[in-house]
Amino acid sequence: MYNSELPKVIIRPLDEYNQRLVSYVHPPDWINPNPVDCYDLVVIGAGTAGLVVAAGAAGLDLGLKVALIEKHLMGGDCLNVGCVPSKCVIRSARVVGEMWNARNLGVNIPQHVDVDFPAVMERMRKLRAGISHHDSAERFQKLGVDVFLGSASFASNNTVVVSDKTLKYKKAVIATGARAARLSIPGIEEAGYLTNETVFSLTQRPRRLAVIGGGPIGCELAQAFRRLGCEVVLFHRGSQILNKEDTDAAEIVQNVFMKEGIRLVLNCQMQRVEKTSDGKKLYFSRDGREDSVTVDEILAGAGRVPNVEGLNLEVVGVEYDQRRGVMVNDYLQTTNPKIYAAGDICMDWKFTHAADAAARIVIKNTLFSPFGLGRYKLSNLIMPWVTYTDPEIAHVGMYEQQAQEKGIDVNTIKIPFSSVDRAIADGEEDGFVKIFHKKGSDQIIGATIVARHAGEMISEVTTAIVNKIGLSKMSSVIHPYPTQAEGIKKAADAYRRTLLTPNTKRFLGLLTKL
Repeated sequence: MYNSELPKVIIRPLDEYNQRLVSYVHPPDWINPNPVDCYDLVVIGAGTAGLVVAAGAAGLDLGLKVALIEKHLMGGDCLNVGCVPSKCVIRSARVVGEMWNARNLGVNIPQHVDVDFPAVMERMRKLRAGISHHDSAERFQKLGVDVFLGSASFASNNTVVVSDKTLKYKKAVIATGARAARLSIPGIEEAGYLTNETVFSLTQRPRRLAVIGGGPIGCELAQAFRRLGCEVVLFHRGSQILNKEDTDAAEIVQNVFMKEGIRLVLNCQMQRVEKTSDGKKLYFSRDGREDSVTVDEILAGAGRVPNVEGLNLEVVGVEYDQRRGVMVNDYLQTTNPKIYAAGDICMDWKFTHAADAAARIVIKNTLFSPFGLGRYKLSNLIMPWVTYTDPEIAHVGMYEQQAQEKGIDVNTIKIPFSSVDRAIADGEEDGFVKIFHKKGSDQIIGATIVARHAGEMISEVTTAIVNKIGLSKMSSVIHPYPTQAEGIKKAADAYRRTLLTPNTKRFLGLLTKL
């Protein structure tokens, strides 16, 4: 029986895979349970942060009463419109990239690569639906969590209302996430545009695609759709795409984009958009001159805004900002000591793994830190991240400039993949391992890796930083030959060679004569 209290959720296209997805993450026949007298923890938002808090607290088998509230799709952005669908599409696009490069590897293929765009998107929907049961309402119910579907708002300092139910709580967690920012370009709303929340509903390939924003989301999707057969023009306000990344790393990706036929319009300002008989016409200015381009679809990849609306945060004294989200301290506690927050709603790190790590901090600090004793800090996390272009850019820790701003003198070791045998064999020399270490010490401050699978490689460096393993010890780690990860060992070896001072060499020379 359909629960009339719940707004019906429709994800297009209405094929068997999207219907299966909805049946798991927002089942239309879901009946909200009757609330218990008082919950130990009420979690608002069932994205990554909310799911980890709820499952972690309930899974301790301590008899804790946990409620989880979601107004739209359980799994949040990551499952539905973020990590999962984008990486499925990127995987298909990587095959095309390999085929474009096949002749350099001595493999002759037809000049035209036939991409079945509808099949690519159908595969994505099938895999997304197949994964979605992990985040389903039914699974969390079986874990012992009371799952409520509907919009939540605070009613008092110890109650939350969802639909016609009032939930009393001891502690609450806000994990409502963020959404794609709306663009303020005149005419764009009338013309219509896609975001990461709608682009994965495409079933037909747009012949001409404009991407606005040269950050990670814009760049990942621009390259993927170019490889899948779209003519792509990428607009960016900065002088280089991915301008928050290491400059050398961003330059490599930018050169790949140009080689693959992505038209880059840098240092530009968008002026207006008009809908014409030929498509959507974007007017922009650059170097004092106005120009235009006409496309079939526009994809906005220009930032995120927090979901703070409708929560009634004023009633419980939780301070927030429309741009930055909910204000928290280093313990992820809001200005109301009974209410915490985690994930995109309150953090600069807008990554699934960051939300997961923050959720674990919230479990500890809300349930197992009496009188504030033994609380964990967000600032203690060592956070890696990856931009999933091809090649990927992976980073962890501080950049050189950030270290200098903190008064830390650093040395930089850079190992180009043109000196790594496996990268040469793979035809993937355009990349590097760059490690920043404290001057006069082997302490690793940060690292950037540019490689096809940089995201798989960065964890070795992250592990070293977290466990305070310096470059000297990393140099003694045996890496299989040949692998691209050997670039990390080469960087460690390069540090060890700096220890060979003239005096050290003379001493070693004496030892050889004994």
